[in-house]
Amino acid sequence: MTTTDPTTSTPTWAAQVRRIALPAVLSVVVVVGSFGASDGQPDRRSADWFMAVLLLIGTVSLYWLRPHPIPVLWATVISTLTYMLMQYPWGPVIFTFVIAVFSVIRRGHRLAGWAGLAALYVGHVGGRLILGINEDGIYQVLLVGTCFVVLGFVAELFRAQRDRAIAADKTRREAELRKAGEERLRIAQELHDVVAHHISLINVQASTALHLVDRQPEQAGPALAAIKDASKEALVELRSIVGILRQSDESAPRQPVAGLERLEHLVSRTSRAGLEVHTIVHGDPQPLPTGLDRAAFRIIQESLTNIVRHAKANSATVRIQYGDEALVLQVDDDGQSLAGPPKEGNGIIGMRERATALGGTLTAARTPAGGMRITAHLPL
Repeated sequence: MTTTDPTTSTPTWAAQVRRIALPAVLSVVVVVGSFGASDGQPDRRSADWFMAVLLLIGTVSLYWLRPHPIPVLWATVISTLTYMLMQYPWGPVIFTFVIAVFSVIRRGHRLAGWAGLAALYVGHVGGRLILGINEDGIYQVLLVGTCFVVLGFVAELFRAQRDRAIAADKTRREAELRKAGEERLRIAQELHDVVAHHISLINVQASTALHLVDRQPEQAGPALAAIKDASKEALVELRSIVGILRQSDESAPRQPVAGLERLEHLVSRTSRAGLEVHTIVHGDPQPLPTGLDRAAFRIIQESLTNIVRHAKANSATVRIQYGDEALVLQVDDDGQSLAGPPKEGNGIIGMRERATALGGTLTAARTPAGGMRITAHLPL
């Protein structure tokens, strides 16, 4: 992903106006204010063209404060220090330096900001001693130093607030990206379960129809009807999921959210594919949270899909146990006995991810008869 640094990108017209406004307004205020202040300070150096140049060096340099904060800071330090040591009239000359050092520290250049404060203070005090300018007493020197320290700490407070705002925004964006990723994963699982289940049933019924069409054409009808029903239902579910992805306002066909209330329909459809399915329920059925209800249905659906696709089984048994603390699902088949542990493909991995997301567990093992057993514990 490519990002653009706002400090180096081409400024918009409005941003350009804002960049020009600060140095332009400050130049007028500082120059006019300093020349006006010179009338009441006869003991200071008279205002002249060089004083105006020093003032404009600091104010005009603020135009580049955003892309080049540190060079601008040192330009204001040098111009302000030169102004003070040449004993020009006291006035708003310090405004330029205050804006520069405040901006530099707030944007995270802490070392440069504090170095600028120290350089101006030490240069001013040391320069006056070297040049023999001793009109200020020790209290004035300490007061100026205190003001500089306060300025630095105020800038630090604003920097900390800015950093917290940036961190909060970053955390929010990461949470949104994580939520979007989790939603994409959920939709991918839904797509996998829907497509795998219906395509498996269509494949089995198509094989049956091809086998019967020449030998017993009158019996191929139910297989073709089952193919039609399975394909129609697959299209409805796929359109519903794709509608969620598009966030379309179109009136797409809707059907109830997949849950255990559709278990009878799932069993009936799977039975038409040639797999005899028995359902056994223990405990009193109770309303389940939407997420858990959907996960339970999809786990049973994927288990039956795997049996149809991979197991040479004639029947399967689905057991559902409603407990006080957990919903327990168990799907067994009478498939061909195989040695060793079962191989875990995408179907079992996806079922386990569904169970884990709800704080539960899912295991796949061989039954004593050699078939497959899927057991899921989903906490209530």
